[in-house]
Amino acid sequence: MEKELEQMLQTVCSKGIKEASSEEIYAALLQWSKEKMNGMKHNEGDRKLYYISAEFLVGKLLSNNLINLGVFEEVREVLKKHGHDLTEIEEVELEPSLGNGGLGRLAACFLDSIATLGLNGDGVGLNYHDGLFLQKFSDNKQWEEKNPWITEKSWLTKTDVSFEVPFKDFTLKSTMYDIDVPGYQSGCNKLHLFDLDSVDESIIGNGIQFDKQEIHKNLTLFLYPDDSDEAGQLLRIYQQYFMVSNAAQLILKEAEDRGVNLYHLHEHVCIQINDTHPTMVIPELIRILTEQKGFNIDTAVDVVSKTCAYTNHTILAEALEKWPISYLEKVVPHLMPIIRELDRRVRRDFHDPRVYIIDEMDRVHMAHIDIHFGYAVNGVAALHTEILKESELKPFYDIYPQKFNNKTNGITFRRWLVHCNHNLAEYLKELIGPGYMENAEELEKLLAYQDDENVLAKLKEIKKEAKAELKKYLKMTQNVEIDENSVFDIQIKRLHEYKRQQMNALYAIYKYKEIKKGNLPKRPLTMIFGAKAAPAYTIAKDIIHLILCLQQLIDNDPQVSPYMKIVMVENYNVTKAEKLIPACDISEQISLASKEASGTGNMKFMLNGAVTLGTEDGANVEIHQLVGDDNIYIFGEKSEKIIKLYETGEYCSKDIYENDPMVEELVDFIISKDLIRIGDPVNLGRLYKEIVGKDWFMALLDVKDYIRTKEQMLSDYEDEKAWEKKMLVNIAKAGFFSSDRTIAEYNRDIWHL
Repeated sequence: MEKELEQMLQTVCSKGIKEASSEEIYAALLQWSKEKMNGMKHNEGDRKLYYISAEFLVGKLLSNNLINLGVFEEVREVLKKHGHDLTEIEEVELEPSLGNGGLGRLAACFLDSIATLGLNGDGVGLNYHDGLFLQKFSDNKQWEEKNPWITEKSWLTKTDVSFEVPFKDFTLKSTMYDIDVPGYQSGCNKLHLFDLDSVDESIIGNGIQFDKQEIHKNLTLFLYPDDSDEAGQLLRIYQQYFMVSNAAQLILKEAEDRGVNLYHLHEHVCIQINDTHPTMVIPELIRILTEQKGFNIDTAVDVVSKTCAYTNHTILAEALEKWPISYLEKVVPHLMPIIRELDRRVRRDFHDPRVYIIDEMDRVHMAHIDIHFGYAVNGVAALHTEILKESELKPFYDIYPQKFNNKTNGITFRRWLVHCNHNLAEYLKELIGPGYMENAEELEKLLAYQDDENVLAKLKEIKKEAKAELKKYLKMTQNVEIDENSVFDIQIKRLHEYKRQQMNALYAIYKYKEIKKGNLPKRPLTMIFGAKAAPAYTIAKDIIHLILCLQQLIDNDPQVSPYMKIVMVENYNVTKAEKLIPACDISEQISLASKEASGTGNMKFMLNGAVTLGTEDGANVEIHQLVGDDNIYIFGEKSEKIIKLYETGEYCSKDIYENDPMVEELVDFIISKDLIRIGDPVNLGRLYKEIVGKDWFMALLDVKDYIRTKEQMLSDYEDEKAWEKKMLVNIAKAGFFSSDRTIAEYNRDIWHL
């Protein structure tokens, strides 16, 4: 490896390893990896999967690719020998801005595992130039800036594949870029990302503002452009159709190139629709088969229905996309006859308006197309799938019970352990051997050491080193000082009311007031948040404002600051998650029961020895089953009660607020003189009103139980041996949540590759 790197550096910059800069070494390793992957065989098989997703949150790729190519340790050592640190080389790489949260991270994990298991399957998405947005904090508020990540030398490879995509008023010609996806000690697959050569980043003005009408210039600028107006919603339809039309044309082209008879397409191809964004691939395939390939409509519908499968990622009704017919007519009128025909077939067979594709308000329900005209529907955690079957999608489950199945999410544990927590990964190899790298279930062997004081002490030491690393990183990136001897309590995920960062903020107010009263904690507490709020999501931005105001208030209070610290990490992304997760003591998974489909951060924290504080929601249910009552902290009302409260409309936050002095005191603090002096009375006042008057995700229902449970947890943390044992059990039981296991189940039950 040393010789190869020397040669590559000579080619790239005519220098040796010792003299080369971090930038030059990164460029050489990038080039070496791309050549290596280019020479690998693509996983093959008669049947091929296309995983279509609006997001692929792949994170920085250098180390992940080095791990999967089997040279990560070797490269680390070679660089060390010549005075370089691989961690510093990684800092040169810009993180691809191709995703937002769990949906996109999951898609990236899945591609890794599909390649690792040697399955023939590629990803298909869009090549967003500025992705989500770059988050900046100023005046205790979130501001958005563009986030360009595509550099001259990157993991993208431009291909000569392009397609014509027809819209109502014009046709656009695409260009396909590929990113290689190497499996762990296996073959290689591809992530195909479609783009337009005419996209123009110079049209982005103040913050992330741009002209939403100039489709040929803006189509692949941003992931999830602001859809608070009609132009924004139309742009999303343009994006989704551009993605699926390219995907459909690629799928049919590759099938024909392989000699597949399109009448038997479903025997050689399967398409996984990841959430509702790629739904239009169904009518688009039917359109192409009938208009260009000589199919009659019955045969086209039959073949496509046997080819497509759908993953549902949400229980939130508002997240199941519904597009007005008038909007679809403005963008893709040629799809509407197909969609109307699909709706006609549904109405012919079923007389329940809840399952129609077009509703009485002339909106097209995308999930309904997926369920009627796909062959499988899966949820992403056991509880989530049960809720889909019993309530959210019950009318469909009653019709198609055989289509529904569960596939509990997983993570690429190699990345979330070997890469981001090297010390722990190496120690585990010492204790239980390297087999867990390929089979995560082998982590269970760690249970043999749960009473070994030396092992427990070593796990604590590794955690302390990770906390010291995070301390250094936050000082360097945000000039923030934290105490590595404090308890690290971390909530990192998308900012959404159902994830209840606002409830965590109410706990912070409680703790602040307790310290002011002289009730000092045994050990300081560091509360860390990381989250982006969608640009048009006002209340989410108000919650960020509250957290930043509390951060400032506590920093400036000499009575409180020695015992408590709040840090909001700016521009939270995969790179920052890789620093935060190994350092965490308390993993905050506090969504309202029945609202989080799965979560995957909960799995990453567990794998790195954090203990979960959570509701019985999403995959927390399965974590609880695996680790047992002694190694997790569960609070809050159960999902059955929550679902009933929504059905009856009986929940009233104002009643709780007015009848519980403690809750009233915490909520009133949001508009107290102390906070108004620091913050914006408009933002704080609006959030206060929202919590008292609506509180749609019931933070006030669970807040007291949450406070009580977190206080218990902080008290238990002081019993070091007992806590270390909890850490060990969580690591040992995390193997189930490997995405290799998830993908093996998808393949067994849905794809049959």
